[in-house]
Amino acid sequence: MSNHEPLAPEAPHAASKGVDPIVLEIVQGTLASIEKEVEDAIGRTSRSPMIRDAHDYRAGIHDAKLRKLTGRSYSALVHPVARDFPPETMHPGDVFFHNDVYLSEGGIGHLPDLCVTVPVFHEDRVVAYVQAFGHHDDIGGCVPGSMPSGARSVFEEGLMVPPIKLWDRGVPNRAALTIMTRNSRMPDSLAGDLDAECSACLMGSRRLSELFERYGLETVEACFDAIIANNAETYRREILPKIPEGTYVWEDYAEHDGVDEPKLHRQRITLTKVPDKLIIDFTGTSPQAKGPINHCGDYADGNFLKKWLGPILRNLADTPERMAELDVNEGIVDLIEMRFPEKGTLLTPIFPAPTNARTFVILRLLGVLAGVLAKATDGRMPADQETIRYTGVYGRRADGSSYLMREVLGGGSGGRYYSDGEDTIHVVPDSRNLPTEFTESRFPFRVEKLGLAVDSGGPGQFRGGLGYDKWIRMLEPASFMSIADRSILACWGVNGGRAGAPFRVTVDPGGPTERELEGLVDDEPIAAGEVIRIRTTGGGGWGDPLDRDVDLVGRDVLWGKVSRDGAREDYGVVVTGPDDEPVVDHDATVDLRARLREERGEQPAFFDRGPGYARLDPDGQPFPEVDRR
Repeated sequence: MSNHEPLAPEAPHAASKGVDPIVLEIVQGTLASIEKEVEDAIGRTSRSPMIRDAHDYRAGIHDAKLRKLTGRSYSALVHPVARDFPPETMHPGDVFFHNDVYLSEGGIGHLPDLCVTVPVFHEDRVVAYVQAFGHHDDIGGCVPGSMPSGARSVFEEGLMVPPIKLWDRGVPNRAALTIMTRNSRMPDSLAGDLDAECSACLMGSRRLSELFERYGLETVEACFDAIIANNAETYRREILPKIPEGTYVWEDYAEHDGVDEPKLHRQRITLTKVPDKLIIDFTGTSPQAKGPINHCGDYADGNFLKKWLGPILRNLADTPERMAELDVNEGIVDLIEMRFPEKGTLLTPIFPAPTNARTFVILRLLGVLAGVLAKATDGRMPADQETIRYTGVYGRRADGSSYLMREVLGGGSGGRYYSDGEDTIHVVPDSRNLPTEFTESRFPFRVEKLGLAVDSGGPGQFRGGLGYDKWIRMLEPASFMSIADRSILACWGVNGGRAGAPFRVTVDPGGPTERELEGLVDDEPIAAGEVIRIRTTGGGGWGDPLDRDVDLVGRDVLWGKVSRDGAREDYGVVVTGPDDEPVVDHDATVDLRARLREERGEQPAFFDRGPGYARLDPDGQPFPEVDRR
């Protein structure tokens, strides 16, 4: 089921009583339709590759109480706009803008995420908000793309804009737009994207006003209440009982911050399940980093983080089909209590700590919650995934014009107790890699290969998904950039599953200047003719790989997802025959698996982090104590 589609019909909850179920379904479907129409309009009319082609943006609809109504897992917040511009001062045609991380109430993570908000009116009263935010090409700062890997303060990262009125009663504020575009290295695409987002949200506000005109304020607001209450009741009834009452602790790590040498930047969750609620305590999280991996999560009682982490809970649904039906809207907020450490940690940074690579923290938190739930539920959660990183090149074309190409490449998701992980997925809804035909016609390079990274998925009874294997040959001298984690610490496997392959960038592979790059790079020189090889992360495996169906291993070899060496070493499966017709030697496989089981002995940890953890652990330990069951 698409993220845009409403839930499948089900028996009305107590919270829906008094609301016509047919009208409720129409309202809920209309909200989903408006959100999709807004996003489609942005996609059709924006100008930058990051927005138009990579789709690194999303829309959201919020009610007058600032509650998220639609079911996508995350969006920005309306809270900072309503804080600085009381609704009674707003007018039809107003558009508000902000990207200031520290004044966004936790809804904006780094400065390239630009957010526009449009109030919805009914009978001269603000009744809702339509909002869109996305990752834009450049908003200034000390490096192209506004994501300097070695930034030590937010002032190096670009132009900060607190909530302002960008359009006043339908009239754009040209002075503010001029300031923003003047600070961007890509002024035309920035102006075009902002115009697309403002116009799309204004269109969405008109559509939503029509809903109020059709059914009236009281009926529509009653439907809003029911949508949120039903969502909360669904999780309270179907999901929370799957977590035994008690307290569970787990942690994971970012590996580098762009300033200090690689080390374990801890993110810890102490999860306490009490009746009808989860308490998530982040005490024990490491101090804020010198570099830009901090995330401002402790605003608005963690409202953004609750909705960001909420989708992880869906994995506890009775079936995968039911999991796909579950929304995450504001209803999840009251079911989660968040407790933050004092100011000065990775999740509670103090201004002006840099934040442009905050994905290292908020993506890791998805895995930390999944990991602590795996301990609580005897492994019923998927293994780890790392499905977003930014790579790109910039420089000048042969005619002297400048360019900037950035791409959000996905990776493999983790194996699950019932299925393998998915290949090359993106955590951003509907996001995708840039089409080869588009990039080759727009930028001075050639894509020589784009496929799956063989053996990148973590071995397991259910294998982790595979990452990308992308080869780019530069036709002109350029600079390469990367904002990526998991180049040392791989995506962990669980319940006997093994870690996936880490992120790797190799320049001139097999050539005289071959070199491996770190995950955080601003300006690595690339000569004309050199190849950049990018291999993104594979998801962790679930379950013992020696228990994997041998025929599935043979299929993976045939499909090119697992090599013959990988089949033998990771799965204990002996594959013979020609490449186009591999054959599993079942007798040899039985003998090999028996020998491998005897050699490895009992596995001491519930999680497998791969060899990278021992490299960063001060005592050289293979895993932390929290990894024990």
